[in-house]
Amino acid sequence: MNEPILVIMAAGMGSRYGGLKQIDPVDPQGHIIMDFSIYDAMKAGFKKFVFVIKKEIEADFRAIIGDRIEKLVEVHYVFQEITKIPEGVIDIPAGRTKPWGTGHAILCCKEVLDAPFAVINADDFYGRDAFVKLYDFLIRTADATPMQISMVGYILENTLTDHGHVARGVCQTNANDELLTIHERTMIQKIDGQAHYSEDGGKTFHPLPNDAPVSMNMWGFPLAYLDALEKKFPDFLKEAVRSNPLKAEFYLPVVVDELLQEKAATVKVLHSSDKWFGVTYKEDKPAVERGIRALKDAGVYPETLWEEQQ
Repeated sequence: MNEPILVIMAAGMGSRYGGLKQIDPVDPQGHIIMDFSIYDAMKAGFKKFVFVIKKEIEADFRAIIGDRIEKLVEVHYVFQEITKIPEGVIDIPAGRTKPWGTGHAILCCKEVLDAPFAVINADDFYGRDAFVKLYDFLIRTADATPMQISMVGYILENTLTDHGHVARGVCQTNANDELLTIHERTMIQKIDGQAHYSEDGGKTFHPLPNDAPVSMNMWGFPLAYLDALEKKFPDFLKEAVRSNPLKAEFYLPVVVDELLQEKAATVKVLHSSDKWFGVTYKEDKPAVERGIRALKDAGVYPETLWEEQQ
């Protein structure tokens, strides 16, 4: 078996943040959140990295992070483009500029994935423990039948921002930390200290348990998951054009939930001992900077991550 691969989804332009948040430094040394994820992943054992980006940010992306990482590990770039869809399924709707979501991002990687793979967001800090657990899971379960998927779960209230709404995959698990269902909630926010979600653009809100486990798009997949994505994508496209042609997205958690209900996969929810944090809005950045500073002071990271790697 080839060694596990890490896929980093960085195609989003950070519209709510107001800039390209994936390459915005979070410490005086100029590190970005992705630096810490890559550093932790390398420590966990990952040696091959796939960056999913938009073609128009390639030069900036390489300059900020890609060029230095290429000196240390195997790196591939994949461009998520709206035109990368199966031939003959649909015509791209007039006015559609948005890519087709996280599931589509992974399908765009198919040519460079030849081993079990983990998936993360570029702008979320997950902590080293999560990468260690994911890597070990992928090594142990690569050829299992039915396919075994893993997800690193975080507590909902610890992943919310005070500055707006967020999207999270809200999970239900059993006593063995196996995933039973996952519902992608695209608008979750705190109201008087309590998590709530809306499905009608904020007109009405419904409460969620603050301690509900949620997905932060940190997954571990066998190669067989690519086949499942490929089979389900055409039906999604047809439905998307009918129901929401400009904004419908093919979400990884939705496909995972379908596989669960079909009993075609099991999903183990892994729990990290580290604290998640991320930047959704510009106002979130100071908290991330304080978190990074505290981890450096505790000796988890050196002041400059890559000097010791050269």
